Amino acid sequence: MAANYVLLEKITVGAAGAASVTFSGIPQTGYTDLVLRISARTTRSSLVDAISLSFNGLATNQTSVFCEGSGNATASGFLSSFRTLATSATATANTFGNSDFYIPNYTSANYKSASADGVSENNDTNAYDWLTANLWSSTAAITSISVTDLNSASFVQYSTFYLYGVAALGTTPVIVPYATGGDTIMTDGSYWYHTFISSGTFTPLKGLTADYLVVAGGAGGGQDDNGGGGGAGGLRCTVTATGGGGSLESALSLSTTGYTVTIGAGGANTASGSNSVFSTITSAGGGSGASQNQNAGNGGSGGGGATAGNRTTAGTGTANQGFAGGTVAGTVAPAYGSGGGGGANAVGVNATSTTGGNGGAGVATSISGSSVTYAGGGGGGVDSPYAPGSGGSGGGGAGSATGIGTAGTANTGSGGGGGATPGSAGGAGGSGIVIVRYAV
Repeated sequence: MAANYVLLEKITVGAAGAASVTFSGIPQTGYTDLVLRISARTTRSSLVDAISLSFNGLATNQTSVFCEGSGNATASGFLSSFRTLATSATATANTFGNSDFYIPNYTSANYKSASADGVSENNDTNAYDWLTANLWSSTAAITSISVTDLNSASFVQYSTFYLYGVAALGTTPVIVPYATGGDTIMTDGSYWYHTFISSGTFTPLKGLTADYLVVAGGAGGGQDDNGGGGGAGGLRCTVTATGGGGSLESALSLSTTGYTVTIGAGGANTASGSNSVFSTITSAGGGSGASQNQNAGNGGSGGGGATAGNRTTAGTGTANQGFAGGTVAGTVAPAYGSGGGGGANAVGVNATSTTGGNGGAGVATSISGSSVTYAGGGGGGVDSPYAPGSGGSGGGGAGSATGIGTAGTANTGSGGGGGATPGSAGGAGGSGIVIVRYAV
């Protein structure tokens, strides 16, 4: 690829799917044109789907002329939106539609034109291709681009979106990534950010010093009669704050070799989370919430104790990664609540005779360019009609008073909430995340 054609950001949809994808903070200097490449499949029950673009959060003032082909049929016409194609649910399995948008002079004070070509993929005669000429009647510079399904479907896992900047011919781009790897790659003009929500490899193209956030998978909440909340995954970070109340970690000096990135899975019902790894940095998976036949687990953050089976002792956290879970106070009785799971920033809250303990709070860090909280503990369960524990800030799942605990949020390393009634499962823990940051 030519030196004046540079990847600005890459977004890959995770297992949870995505209703839309947005590229924000598009650089306003160093490039003249943009190229958006899309490989997408949606959940719509059909062979083909239509997806649309909006600029700066606006889908207005758009006009488009299109030409479409499908087998032996053709069509053409006018539209009031920018559209292209995606493959959808009834097309050949594991196929993805592909499209390119070319947007010249995206920072100019003139109206913005764009040309596009797209194809749906299907191992059959019923496949589509699409050509459009588009005009956005606005003098505003383009600072963000959103891609949305026109039929209220979602993009499935592995749908991937690439945004490239094109520098003027004969010039050198002012912003160039110095590494490969990650499900999302983006820059704000000061730093490059590589975000991993699935395991992979981070490979510098030159020696560099990198900040990092490594969050392990959170644990599942305890099951049966009042399960303890799951502990959050361990959190290690070099920016703003790190887990367990410890000192900030030190940035890594990296050479031009591949560094393994492992994203820890969240633990299922009663199971501990898995470790996350970046280079020499390992964060420990969260400890499971206590259950009728299982003590609270130790981990990055510890699981909460439970009234079930008199498993009242909380699990412990790991130094400089997370905190212990909450315990059960007073005489054990079926109506008593269970303790909250530990979080990266606080101990899980102890239960009382009428409430489950809240999950411990997570840690807020600005390593991604804005402050985001990760690794909250899961809330403890309790019998109805009493109040279960809420999840800790940073994605912790709530405990239950009537059944299954709430799951922790994916890619936050949060713990799942404890279950409430005999046979009820604890909520699953959230999977981990790794973010690597280095200066432009």
